Amino acid sequence: MKSPYSVILNPIRTEKGTRMLTFNKYVFCANISANKIEIKRAIEDIYKVKVKSVNTVIVGGKKRRVRFAEGKTPDWKKAIVTLKEGNKIDIT
Repeated sequence: MKSPYSVILNPIRTEKGTRMLTFNKYVFCANISANKIEIKRAIEDIYKVKVKSVNTVIVGGKKRRVRFAEGKTPDWKKAIVTLKEGNKIDIT
């Protein structure tokens, strides 16, 4: 079994993510190999809340260039977690 801290890497604080807080949804950066069940268990273990649903999307990396070398930033997984009524995560 994976550690919850290796599944959930960090919360994502963006303007769109703060608008989703009114719907009791939180956005996290997750391990790219983690599935929805592992993400749900990790959130429940770390924050001691009940999760209603988890939606995930793999965000593709962007092409970057440094002088003459071309490269690409890594792909990452975004997890949008909906909590059950009455639960709240304090992300400050």
